[in-house]
Amino acid sequence: MALRTQFESNNEIGVYSKLTNAYCLVAVGGSENFYSLFEAELGDAVPVVHSSIDGCRIIGRLTAGNRHGLLVPNSTTDQELQHIRNALPDSVAIQRIEEKLSALGNVIACNDYVALVHPDVDKETEEIVADVLKVEVFKQTVADNPLVGTYSVISNQGGLVHPKTTIQDQNELSSLLQVPLVAGTVNRGSEVLGGGMVVNDWCAFCGLDTTTAELSVIEKVFKIGGEQTATIASDMRDSLVDSLT
Repeated sequence: MALRTQFESNNEIGVYSKLTNAYCLVAVGGSENFYSLFEAELGDAVPVVHSSIDGCRIIGRLTAGNRHGLLVPNSTTDQELQHIRNALPDSVAIQRIEEKLSALGNVIACNDYVALVHPDVDKETEEIVADVLKVEVFKQTVADNPLVGTYSVISNQGGLVHPKTTIQDQNELSSLLQVPLVAGTVNRGSEVLGGGMVVNDWCAFCGLDTTTAELSVIEKVFKIGGEQTATIASDMRDSLVDSLT
């Protein structure tokens, strides 16, 4: 299900973590509560790897990945690269990218099949994304913003996009990704979705400020939380409509 947490009193947990169906990266130096929540929820299903990138803790914004691979900026040190490679499953490829838009998490949004990338990324970067992550790559914007990884979050089940994304754009992106999309927010109205949450096919983690209504949308579009949660949400909505009519 969708869980709320903070990284050192910061709700932008997507800045400090990267979650896929094969692994989870978390920034070094956070509180035990932050790590234990990830470890308890992910269990033995995927490894939770403590790491930094170029000495920075904003690993969620600097990396992009899915169950097939992980892309890291060229500034990643050899020691960091070796540490991550040793901790990841053998099936996951890891590669440095020489790209001027080095905050890869901001300019790439992907699931296990499709990647949306910033319109200005290099052709070579596009090819590496397709090759390492084994995805189809589309140059796109979200709500006319090129930072697709900042303003959208996608899994193999569904996706959440910037609240100002038009219905037409949602339909276009949805047909490219082949998953249902919903415009929404996280952390009490924040449109920085990539910074405020991380998700894979069976769980999501959001900032502590995320409201119950936002959590309900997240659980529904990403199909997590099970039928019971969906039924409760549906019953609550029905009773609310009854009381208003």
